[in-house]
Amino acid sequence: MIKYKNHLGTIGISTSYLRQLISYTAENCFGVAGLNVYGAKQGMRKVLKKDNTTKGVIIRQDGEQLIVDLHITVNYGINVGAIVESIIHKVTYVLNDQAGVDVKSVNVFIDEMIN
Repeated sequence: MIKYKNHLGTIGISTSYLRQLISYTAENCFGVAGLNVYGAKQGMRKVLKKDNTTKGVIIRQDGEQLIVDLHITVNYGINVGAIVESIIHKVTYVLNDQAGVDVKSVNVFIDEMIN
């Protein structure tokens, strides 16, 4: 649960909601083929729960700001820099607009490129 304070009091947002929101936003960006499972924890979650909706999304909290790590697969022949800038901009905007959360950084890791 991500908690932060504002003029209304303390607000809590579940990390599963934020992961689904980020996953949906990133997967709908042009050139993104999908998200990748990263690390042992997500690998075990995939094996046990068979939950692929939030794979490749890692959320950390730094004070009241979020740090988001995304592990993606991109399509071959597309400008990678443009894809990364687009993902960073869209994820930051959606988190600010939909969840009201400040984003410190969005880190995009391209793990695979497919044809």
